[in-house]
Order: sequence, then C-alpha cells, then structure tokens
Amino acid sequence: MKYIIILGDGMADYPIETLGNKTPLMAANTPNIDKLCKLGKCGKLVTVPDDMPPGSEIANMAVLGYDVKKVYQGRGVLEAASMGIDLDPDDLAMRCNIICIENEKIKNHSAGHISNEEAEIIIRDLKKEIETDKIKLYQGVSYRHLLVIKGGINDIQCTPPHDVPGTAYKNVLVKAKNSKSDTADLLNKLILKSQEFLKKHPVNLKRQSEGKDPANSIWPWSPGHKPEMKTLQEQYGINGAVISAVDLLYGIGKYAGMKGIKVPESTGLYDTNYEGKAKAAVEALKDSDLVYLHIEASDEAGHEGNIELKTKTIEYLDSRVVKYVMEETAKMQEPVSIALLPDHPTPCVLKTHTHDPVPFIIYNPEEEGDKVQEYNEESTKEGHFGIIKGDEFIKALLKK
Repeated sequence: MKYIIILGDGMADYPIETLGNKTPLMAANTPNIDKLCKLGKCGKLVTVPDDMPPGSEIANMAVLGYDVKKVYQGRGVLEAASMGIDLDPDDLAMRCNIICIENEKIKNHSAGHISNEEAEIIIRDLKKEIETDKIKLYQGVSYRHLLVIKGGINDIQCTPPHDVPGTAYKNVLVKAKNSKSDTADLLNKLILKSQEFLKKHPVNLKRQSEGKDPANSIWPWSPGHKPEMKTLQEQYGINGAVISAVDLLYGIGKYAGMKGIKVPESTGLYDTNYEGKAKAAVEALKDSDLVYLHIEASDEAGHEGNIELKTKTIEYLDSRVVKYVMEETAKMQEPVSIALLPDHPTPCVLKTHTHDPVPFIIYNPEEEGDKVQEYNEESTKEGHFGIIKGDEFIKALLKK
C-alpha cells in the first residue's frame, strides 16, 4: 500500500452569515472531495493541544504523528532546516516576517504579500544594517524569513503577527517570560531599528506610490533551538516525500527524513501551481511510500478574511488536485490510500488559527466507506473515527 496526504492548510472554518450560515467547505462546489468522502471513512482530528499555540508547525507535525509536546521547538528551527542552515546547539532561530505597520498598528503579517524580488532587496539591505557576529538574517520566500541569535536564550514570549492584525504593535512586542530578558531587549531594539531603516527604503517608497502596503518592520516570532525528531522510517518503517510552497513544511520534512520536492510556480497563494503539485505528488509515489502534499492557499485567504477567495481555493483544490490524484492513483498497480484534511481552521471572521478539531477523510481502496456523504466540519462528526488525537490519525492511515 502507498499513501498520500492532501493537506488543505486552514481549510476548515466557522459558519458565515453571508454564505447562509454555511462554512466555505459547505458552500464550495466539491464533487471530487465528496466522492472521496463517500468512498472513505471520516472523523475529526485534534491537531493542537489546548495549551499550545495553533500554528501550522505544530498542527502539521501532529498530522504526521509526532508528539508535539516533546519535539516542538518553534517554527524558526524548522524553516532553518528547510533553508539548509545548520544550527549550533546554542543558536536561537525564529521566523522573521517583514510586515506592514500603519498608524502604529499591525496592518498585515505579509507586507501585502510582497514579491520575492522586492523582499530580496529589502533583506539584502537589512542584513548590512543589523547583522553582527551574534545576529544573522537569512532570506526566505516573500514575507517569510529567518533570524538567528547566536547564544540566544529562549526565555521570551513572541506574538505571531497573523494573530493580531489591527493591534498596536507596541502592545505585542517581545516580552520576557520572567522579569527581564537580554534576548527580548535585543529583539525589540532590532524591530525598532528596522522600522527606522525601512520607512525610507526605495522598495517601500515605490510600493506606496503604487498603492501597495510597505514592508516597514521586521517581526520575529516562534523561537526555538534545534529539535530531536525520529524519522518516519524510524517511527513507522516508511519513507516519504513532501511537496509545498513554504519553507516550514520542508523543514518538518527534513527532520522527518522526507524528500523535499519543489514545484515551479508554487506561490502559497490562490494562484499556485495546483496541477504541477498534483502531478508531482503522483510521480513521487513511484519512489516514496507516503507523499505529503501541502496546499497553502486557503489559509492565506482565511488570514485575509476573504470569504469568496477561500471558497474558490477549496474548489481549486477539488477540481485541480483531488480529481487528478484520485484518477491517477486508481490506475496504479499498487493500491494507494488517500487522506484529506486541513491542519487547523483559519476562520475568515477571526483571520487567525483556532484549536478546533479538523475534519478528515481516509480512503483505503481495500475497505468500505462509512455513512458520511459530504465532507465538511459538521458531517464528519458522524464518521467512523469520531474524534481522535495524537498519533491516532497517522496510525489509522498506515494501519499501524
């Protein structure tokens, strides 16, 4: 048996009045996902413990069966692994967004989804301004970058910028977990220094003249040190591959011993290369036992609060990914089990992640399905699996 997990990031939601009190999953036209639902067995999965932040890093690690309370060390270390940055044991790595601040408030977490080309120039110039022997800044993709503090101590509390749009940035600066932290002081000085430097940066002046949001502040968050994780081979005796548009997933994949496959024109947004990703996933099944196909678009639409766009991204997932994967895997000599789920909800009304259990499907071509006929947040409650957590999902998929 081969396995493929199709992960629609942030796809789950809450009922929305303008959709007739339906969620985007309920309102979207998804004949292929519903067909998969009828063929498979459903349930709800708790991906994030109540006492941990509902980030994609924790949720995706949980989907793969990791005990997140033991292995989670922050988002930055995962993205460092993806970028090929070898961390020393005392390096404190963290995600470093470039964000837009307007009227002293965080307007958005992405500087208006700044382009890679513009971000490259900004990060290049910021490196000259803020780097020292102790402080290292690494370019990532679009607004997503990496900051490493050599010898940094993780005695700090950081706020993910996508959690607090509309909040005064001074109210959510880095805080010390105890009474004082040199690392917190250093990071807050870097934030303020970046704001002073970026407000007159040519890239931002040009963006503002075009009516676009400037990238006028860095925002470090999710700090941690290098984690210790077993590979999928060590845990379950399988090899794997991961396909995504974001560094985070490749970082998880690297620690999990999975091959990273990058597909051209993968943006992480609604305009991503759906067909290319679907084809790459099917092709990867030739050499991999499990393929993790991650699609970011619905999450970004949820963060924007764009109901129409989120619904459209779900329909794109259905018609441009799920349909192809179902048709092509059905032709294979070796049977392929297909799972589909989000990592966490990203409700449009909240514009951020929540802890709610997510709906999932596991289709095994050698088994009969359950009674659930449509895939959404409500219907899957009646599924075969009920509500599960921890490594129960991956073990159900792999029959372990």
